[in-house]
Amino acid sequence: MSADWIAADWGTSNLRLWAMAGMDVVEMRSSDRGMGAMTGPEDFAAELTRMTEGWAPLPVIACGMVGARQGWVEVPYRTVPCPATPTLTPVPDDPGGRPVLIAGGVMQQHPPEVMRGEETQIAGILAAQPDFDGIICLPGTHTKWARISAGEIVNFQTVMTGEIYALLSRQSVLRFGLSDTQVDPESPGFQDALATSLSQPHLAWAKLFQLRAAGLVDQPDPAQATDRLSGTLIGLDLGAARANWLGQQVLIVGAPRLAALYDAALRQQGAAPVIGDADAATRAGLWSAWQAFRKDLS
Repeated sequence: MSADWIAADWGTSNLRLWAMAGMDVVEMRSSDRGMGAMTGPEDFAAELTRMTEGWAPLPVIACGMVGARQGWVEVPYRTVPCPATPTLTPVPDDPGGRPVLIAGGVMQQHPPEVMRGEETQIAGILAAQPDFDGIICLPGTHTKWARISAGEIVNFQTVMTGEIYALLSRQSVLRFGLSDTQVDPESPGFQDALATSLSQPHLAWAKLFQLRAAGLVDQPDPAQATDRLSGTLIGLDLGAARANWLGQQVLIVGAPRLAALYDAALRQQGAAPVIGDADAATRAGLWSAWQAFRKDLS
């Protein structure tokens, strides 16, 4: 099976590439050289050339922070409410003889919000479920809660849960009492911390230092502290976004382990979310954008 286009998810930390034959994956490659590792447009071109060595000079359809102000080419935002399928902006020069088109992001005026990359995943979901009406939760560094209706992104909210977790677990005093184990969403520590954050959010921040203090006073299991930290922050996330998901159909699209945590958290609150495939959604969204671009040219 021969590829006829290349899908690219180029975020802040990583680059993922798929050589595609229609909607079928021929080969997948990844790199840790995301936008944050680049110093200018020439770096993006060089990394793409390196990562596609041996592949035919096929068109590359990319989404994510590659289209940000600090990216390869700044691609304009569209303002909600708007269709999810992103518009594509060509990179002026074709690196390695292959055209590169970058998907635009989505913005919200009031309150101010932006997203880059998640809109493409939403487009992929709606390509498969055009009648979806509800909330799409996209957990990650910056979790997005997007309201979808009539095939459009109506509004959305961002919560910096993943970034705050990374800062606290890697750079704060809490790091001395945490483990490297995976968070267990069924553990008492996760469930209790989650419930406390949702019912008494004013106490959640005070309880964070107790994770460190308990390690000095009681010598608890570090895995339990890790579960509690995750439960606390995801609880605050759900509390902040409660008006979005309460009583709504919720679809979670994210990395499998993280999606499982949000699934458990929402189920504790009586919701019945469904988990989707994040990579498949990204590829489907890029494909729909590529097809729309080609149609506009014809």
